[in-house]
Amino acid sequence: MSNLRFHPLEPLRFPLIHRFYKAHYPAGKAKKDEIIWVGEDTSGLVCCVRFKQFEHQQLLTGMLVHPAHRGQGHGLALLAAVQAQLQSLPCFCFAFRHLEGLYTSAGFRSIADDDLPEALASRIRRYRQSGKDLIAMQFDLEATNSMPRDASLEGHG
Repeated sequence: MSNLRFHPLEPLRFPLIHRFYKAHYPAGKAKKDEIIWVGEDTSGLVCCVRFKQFEHQQLLTGMLVHPAHRGQGHGLALLAAVQAQLQSLPCFCFAFRHLEGLYTSAGFRSIADDDLPEALASRIRRYRQSGKDLIAMQFDLEATNSMPRDASLEGHG
């Protein structure tokens, strides 16, 4: 894996993230009220993840790894780098079914839609109605604390 540097996006660099989504995931649109973390190397932006804040919880949304960098562990490394964010409020995500294993490896667990806060339950229903095959998941701090740390994820932050 290349030497990525993970950090919150500086507000002045918001147009960069907008172009990144437009180029690689046009359905995802970053918003200025979200908390955005990025992973970049000397060639530029490699991955990012957004957190939408609600009153008592947050939704991890729009995680994106540049297509040329997929399958190299960058998504998992990014999720390891944002542990403080994941732990700051109860954190949920709507994972594409084929990415369930990735999120499970990062400390999320699948949950029933009934276990989602209502604001999120209505949101996942809308997304599914538009044809997206999504699984509701919640970050599980206990599972993360009991998981062995992968030494290759250390020092990214």
